[in-house]
Amino acid sequence: MEEEEERMQNLRSKASELLLRKEYKDSIKAYSEYISLCHNQISNTHKNLDSNNLSKLKKSLCLALCNRAEAHLNLQEFPQALKDCNEASEIENTHFKTLLCKGKILLILDQYRLALDCFKQASLDPNEFENSETLTGYLEKCKKLEFLSRTGAFDISDWVLNKFQGKSPELAEYIGPIEIKKSEISGRGLFVTKNLDCGSLLLVTKAVAVERAIVPESIFQDSKEQAQLDMWKSFIEKIVESAKKCNRTRDLICKLSTGENEDDLEVPDIDLFRPEADDSNFQDKNIDMKKLLNILDVNSLVEELISSKVEGKNSDVHGIGLWLLASLINHSCDPNVRRSHVGDHVMIHASRDIKAGEELTLAYFDVFSLYGSREEKAKNWGFVCKCKRCKIENGVCSKQEMMEFEMFVGKGVDMGGVVYRLEEGMRRWMVRGKGKGYLRASFWKVYSEVYESERLIRKWGSKIPLMESVVDSVVDAVGSDERIVKVLMRGLKRKGNGCNGILEMEKAMKMGRGLYGKIMKKQTLRTILFQLGN
Repeated sequence: MEEEEERMQNLRSKASELLLRKEYKDSIKAYSEYISLCHNQISNTHKNLDSNNLSKLKKSLCLALCNRAEAHLNLQEFPQALKDCNEASEIENTHFKTLLCKGKILLILDQYRLALDCFKQASLDPNEFENSETLTGYLEKCKKLEFLSRTGAFDISDWVLNKFQGKSPELAEYIGPIEIKKSEISGRGLFVTKNLDCGSLLLVTKAVAVERAIVPESIFQDSKEQAQLDMWKSFIEKIVESAKKCNRTRDLICKLSTGENEDDLEVPDIDLFRPEADDSNFQDKNIDMKKLLNILDVNSLVEELISSKVEGKNSDVHGIGLWLLASLINHSCDPNVRRSHVGDHVMIHASRDIKAGEELTLAYFDVFSLYGSREEKAKNWGFVCKCKRCKIENGVCSKQEMMEFEMFVGKGVDMGGVVYRLEEGMRRWMVRGKGKGYLRASFWKVYSEVYESERLIRKWGSKIPLMESVVDSVVDAVGSDERIVKVLMRGLKRKGNGCNGILEMEKAMKMGRGLYGKIMKKQTLRTILFQLGN
């Protein structure tokens, strides 16, 4: 009996020392052995433990489970950590250290309400005054994130005004008025459930994994390709590690498309993607490497840093990540949403007004590309784009004259003449409404060169459409884009309307909301717009 108690004491001391030394795997091993011995003593009916010793043993078991949970937490093995906390809570449901540990785990898992309940309960312990400041910090953080996840009232204005210095803002998981349904475009898609204004936030979600690297534009192509290959390998390793640690992550990854048999895929309930989804909804299934690579090939997104879009900073920072729910958004060459990357989160907002029941669509490649270029890129992605824009342009681009226009782009000819001939062509071909906006978007490089040249504007004058009318038609067709806003703001500046043209500025502000969403304060948005115009 004494030998067994001594062995248990030594094991507990060893496990605690390993935990303090941050040797978490060895600590878990030692604690597991100790916990097993505790369970044996408690369940062994041959040893008549008095109530006092039994109580001490249970308290010791509770602490050991909590400490093992801490070790699992530090290894990011969250399901195992949570399981230990729950078992410890069954022994003593008011144990401060267990409540604190469980709260931290739930907070990392974005289960803000449950985490808040843990921290509130822990704050009732009168004997933990020295930890009150830490606990208050967790309580305030939980309240803030729970509010954001419920309302979507994000504001990253201060970070943007501070020129993206310091840590990126803390964001919470948020799913707006959207649902998953069968898509006429391909497989499944995300659809809005109510009418939304331009700039409305639809989704904020954290990546399963992100891999980033600095790849300067100045390096040789071979070196660039090797750097991108190294990124891809490291990214795959991170995904595999995340999938191993969590049934939920693994099961949700398995639900994504491999690029084959799209029509046969099940339509999962969007509630499965909410952080608070019940773990019993997820299967403990294996995922073979071939399937995983196909899933990542189809669903991974290239990171687009907001600092690069606004100020041109970090343009040599390249990133790739997997955002589960965002990967269900299909492609269109006339998209209605845009994405911004802040930290490891992606934010999806409406780039123009969207009607209830409409499918959300992103542009997988540059909306200002010529039709032939977009068609080729779609083939490289493994699909054929059948959006309204491509259908219209396909009909027009069969004309020899249109192919000649494409040959002029970037050849150093008078772009004012190209714009004039293109506009005359659209009249002859009876291209109207959005069709004009689509073609103007495809040749935006030509239009922008003309409207940013005072010489060309003076030369062609009334022979070409006003810059404002072209901008309106392009935005209506493909949504807001920094390059459109630059042309508009510089045009207003030349006219002296940068500050005084109320209608023009309101138009620019709406475009700004299409670019960055309603998450920006008006003053911040105005500052960004003027920066783009300089």
